[in-house]
Amino acid sequence: MNDRYDAGHGGDQYELVGYDEYGQPVYQQVAQSPQGPGQTYDPYAQQGYGYDPYATGVQQPVPPYDAYDTGRQAPVPSYDPYDPYGTAAGQAPDSTYDPYGRTAAEARQPRGAEQTPYIPQQAAPVQEPAAPAQPGHGADGGDRWDQGAGAWAAEGADQSDGDDRAYHTEQFAFVEEPDGDSEDVIDWLAFTENRTERREEAKRRARSRVIALVVALALVAVGGVGYLWYAGKLPGVSSSDGGSGGGTTTAAQKRDVIVVHLHNTKKGGTSTALLVDNTTTQQGTTVLLPNSLSVTSDDGAATTLAKSVDDDGSSGTREALDTVLGTQIQGTWRLDTPYLQNLVDLVGNIEVDTDTDVPDPAAKSKGQAPLVNKGSGQTLSGKMAVAYATHRASGEAENAQLQRFGQVMQGVLRKISSDAQAATITVQTLAQILDPSLTDKDLGTFLARLSDLAKGGDYKTAMLPVQDDGTLNAQASAGVVKDVLGGTAKSPAADAAVRVSVQNATGEKDRTENARVVLLNGGFTFLAGGTASATESESQVLYSDAADKENATEVAKTLGLPAGSVAKGDVSANADVTVILGQDYTPASAS
Repeated sequence: MNDRYDAGHGGDQYELVGYDEYGQPVYQQVAQSPQGPGQTYDPYAQQGYGYDPYATGVQQPVPPYDAYDTGRQAPVPSYDPYDPYGTAAGQAPDSTYDPYGRTAAEARQPRGAEQTPYIPQQAAPVQEPAAPAQPGHGADGGDRWDQGAGAWAAEGADQSDGDDRAYHTEQFAFVEEPDGDSEDVIDWLAFTENRTERREEAKRRARSRVIALVVALALVAVGGVGYLWYAGKLPGVSSSDGGSGGGTTTAAQKRDVIVVHLHNTKKGGTSTALLVDNTTTQQGTTVLLPNSLSVTSDDGAATTLAKSVDDDGSSGTREALDTVLGTQIQGTWRLDTPYLQNLVDLVGNIEVDTDTDVPDPAAKSKGQAPLVNKGSGQTLSGKMAVAYATHRASGEAENAQLQRFGQVMQGVLRKISSDAQAATITVQTLAQILDPSLTDKDLGTFLARLSDLAKGGDYKTAMLPVQDDGTLNAQASAGVVKDVLGGTAKSPAADAAVRVSVQNATGEKDRTENARVVLLNGGFTFLAGGTASATESESQVLYSDAADKENATEVAKTLGLPAGSVAKGDVSANADVTVILGQDYTPASAS
């Protein structure tokens, strides 16, 4: 291995002598004799190693360096690249050997005057310019500029305590290299932490929403069950008496009830209905009351509803109905047929599903087109509504006509205004003299509430079931009396009215029904006696007990039979008087 290095400048040669503390190779010039061929020219021979290019004075002469002159040169110790100061070989730290060829005094100079060392993995340090020579200092003065201390120091002064090579922190430049990976890791950890927190927060919000939803559903369920219980619509928990209201009885429900009497001013007769507004269940109902309903008159005697309306007036009939039905009626509305016609015209006609053709009462001959046609959704004017509400065909039961009256009333309620003030104006426009128990405002407000229920589909019509003798059957009438009216059926005592058995011997079936209506309206109890096997020309009114002779005479008068038809004879069981209708009986007195 060739340890020499030819610089290529003037034939100078260098040889490797070791490595410095930074691992850099250290060379020294191979000395040659200036005269002999074996010596090499030393450009520094004239100046020596103590030459100061900046010194202005005379330098101390330094003997020329001779690598082969062992007599004048100190022996070179073995060099350890990891111990450049020779401490491993037992050499003192202030040994005169210096790998850079400097003297001991120069070696002890502070590092501030030398080149700043370069540390691997760092940016190259900035080279500091050499300090200029100052007057009065320098080589001739024996002083040098101590760059580390920032002052002139005496040549050869010791700059460190116990260490020839003292370093200062300002000589090192530490560069913190940015670590992209560490920042990425920090960012990833932050992202992961934030993402986890967001997930946990989302889970907490979801749990809160679920809990709130469950609580809301529970409240709705409890409220719905409570309402159904209060309204009596909860299956299995209705009152023990069969009522539909919530609580222990249907009587606890709040109801507003008025009675309507339709007076037929042309043909005579009346039709009665109860208008019920159940404010608890928000249900409206028209309860149709047959004229044969047995009630108690003012003097305490049993009579029929029709006779009570004619004889006892509105207040007496209202009290009688309260007694029989166990309800409380707030007022009476007498509605004559002309006022019904005006009312229908005021609300703008009504629509009714008619069940029969109704002839025109003003028709002068038969065969003319009917005033009201049978069919669904028929539009009725005021005149047509009155004709349909009062129509009763020959041989037709009384309840058929009563059903038509109920249809007309419900049609009127669907067309009247739901606004209380507007409905009151409609009532006032009728210019009707009302019963003292009911004012215009009360009636208008009541009809407006029923109109709202009828338009919403919460309105119905029901017929009060009445037996042939006019009394109420507890089981048959429970659905209306208890559920709708919230009352209890209480018919007058059976012996309070004269029981009349009627047998039809006229040969016409409808004569029995006509007689029944007349007798019931007259306050008698009707008992069906069937149809005779043969017709009779004359009618008979029979009694078996002399005490009933006067009652028999009253029955004959009520049916329009002559006084001679009253006679003593056999009477049907459970009857006080028996009537055999003959062909001389005419139903002209039937209403």
